[in-house]
Amino acid sequence: MAALLAGAAAIPLLATPAGAQQAAQPATDQQQADPAQQPEQAKPAPAGTTLLDKILILSRIGETAIESLASASHVDQEQLERRMATTPNEMLFGVPGVAVQADARRVSSSINIRGLQDFGRVSVIVDGARQNFQRSDHGTQSTFYIDPELIKSVDVIRGPVANTYGSGAIGGVVFFDTKDAQDFLRPDETWAASATGRYESNGEGWTTSATGAYRINENWDVLGNIVYRDYDDYKDGGGDNVAGTGFDVLSGLLKTTIRPSENSELKLGWIGSSDGWTETSGSAPVNDADLKANTFTARYNITDEDKSWLDLHINASYNKTKLDLTTLVPQNRFDPVTGLPVLLPAGSKSTFDIGTSGIDIWNTSRFETVGIAHELTYGGDWVGDDVETGGTAGGDSFYTPSGDRNVSGAYVQDKLTWDWLEVIAGLRYDSYKLDSDVGETSGDRLSPRITVGISPFETASLSGLQFYGTYAEGYRSPSLSETLISGNHPSGVSFPFLPNPNLKPETGKTVEFGVNYSTNGVIQADDALRLKAAYFNNNVDDYIDGVTLSPFDPTSGCLFGPGIPICFQYQNFAKAKIHGFEMEGVYDAAWGFAGLSASFTDGHTISYEGERADLVTVPSSQITGQLGFRFLEDRLTVGGEVQYNGKPQGNPVAKDYTLVNAFASYQATDNFKVDFRADNLFDVKYANPLNASTTSVVYEPGVTLKLAATMRFGG
Repeated sequence: MAALLAGAAAIPLLATPAGAQQAAQPATDQQQADPAQQPEQAKPAPAGTTLLDKILILSRIGETAIESLASASHVDQEQLERRMATTPNEMLFGVPGVAVQADARRVSSSINIRGLQDFGRVSVIVDGARQNFQRSDHGTQSTFYIDPELIKSVDVIRGPVANTYGSGAIGGVVFFDTKDAQDFLRPDETWAASATGRYESNGEGWTTSATGAYRINENWDVLGNIVYRDYDDYKDGGGDNVAGTGFDVLSGLLKTTIRPSENSELKLGWIGSSDGWTETSGSAPVNDADLKANTFTARYNITDEDKSWLDLHINASYNKTKLDLTTLVPQNRFDPVTGLPVLLPAGSKSTFDIGTSGIDIWNTSRFETVGIAHELTYGGDWVGDDVETGGTAGGDSFYTPSGDRNVSGAYVQDKLTWDWLEVIAGLRYDSYKLDSDVGETSGDRLSPRITVGISPFETASLSGLQFYGTYAEGYRSPSLSETLISGNHPSGVSFPFLPNPNLKPETGKTVEFGVNYSTNGVIQADDALRLKAAYFNNNVDDYIDGVTLSPFDPTSGCLFGPGIPICFQYQNFAKAKIHGFEMEGVYDAAWGFAGLSASFTDGHTISYEGERADLVTVPSSQITGQLGFRFLEDRLTVGGEVQYNGKPQGNPVAKDYTLVNAFASYQATDNFKVDFRADNLFDVKYANPLNASTTSVVYEPGVTLKLAATMRFGG
């Protein structure tokens, strides 16, 4: 591992221009913030810019990743096209501190940041809409559905410093921003359309995507996109078929942008998805899954002429996700109420119907007092979940109780800047209420944040070096499942689930120390180097996890019932302690680019009695290096990626593994492009540790070749 890290770290230092390339010209401020507005062809980064210079979509004050005094990452359109992603997991490849669990159900994903996931610990947002769908079961819990073809960029903020983006995100926030007409249309075009066809060798997958955009006038445009994917089961690195990994999905996007005035903008959007897949037990199909998801968003921004006192944002959204499971074969189950054996006949249904409403309002005022610049941000948000589940007795919907969950909050944050010193001070108030037929619970709390950053050097080579330290807290309310699940386990064996209305919320308390470094002209005049690194220590007080209780313990509340003599209940632990290191570096020049990212995470829980146990949601430690070259006046890009994954402590099944990928794209003409990618070139048989336990292992795809062609028209 040390040798790989040393080799990857040397990439930005040893790489020299391969062939004479024309120096990149500086871009306008608008192009730097919105690079996709340029024609769709491979381009070097403008002089002095890298992907870490792109403005974070989720930034409340318009920061770039390299400017933020936090662990933040940006994945732009060029990277997404290079990855040719089929799932969200592939979109986030190599982002430090981030792992994605999808088990065999590849179209549904759960994001893990710094060892925290599920039940809202990581806030997943699509165009401002919270994705709160939950299906509690063995495997992933809180999942979301979004097709990579619809996405323009992805922003990640790790840790509870992101508490201005909503309640509960003690792990962090992931924001997916979908494509706009202005990203697709060239400056001289009124309309444009494109069609993409793609084939993947592993699973014989086909993807068809079509996009169209129209500029009604200079202040009004609209874009539509439709994607269809059809995939069979893939084979792992050992050549074995992985049952239940095939799927077909139809997704769509419709978005319009209206600019009522020079200083205001309204974006209205719809994202829809119709997914289907087969769930298996072993290799035998047991359930047919049919999912319908629709997200509606409205985002309005208005500023004064100088963005001084008024920079107001109003986001409203509604997300409706319905999952129907239909049994394909008769199943021997247990009645959740009586615990007695029942036969679940073929054709029985379980339904998960979850609607999430949200509103988010904030304003930033910029002013100075006695030579100190202020960026004062203040606002509030509310999210409401309406959960309705049901079906035949013994069906899977039992694990997810019906009910309502309302979470709201308000905050104020001031960023003060004076010469070499930056200070960010913030305070957030959170309140929640859960309500169902079983009972109700509520709570509230104040969570502070303080960050201090210094840029102590003035010399040209070190002026871009910045150090920062942060203390931040976040607050997560328990979910309906954790608090109110009640009844008997319906499959395998029968035993009682006990509700816990006295469950305490989790409080994440993070200390982080980081460094940002930005410089240009490292090797040649038109290159740029950006580096972010951070060490963090997160103590999650009253961490919630499931425990097994014994009826022989008179204090447990577990009574003898049908089935085996145990009970299951979600309970608080004294804390979960998680610490680690993350870094991300990017070098970019006219001839090509190089990158290195790494993350190392370790964590454990501590009970109130002082007992320590490994945290099972800790992901692999990762080191990812990439190197790419540009040829033929930047129309041809070729390169590769190497990623080492080290198994987390305490996982008896996971193993170390190394992946090697290659990619190439050729812009044959301004309107025709060919992309190629090879994932897992050496056909390694490996499993995501989050999908590897002593009872089951889901292996990831073996070698996969992808080939795509895109034709574009416009006028």
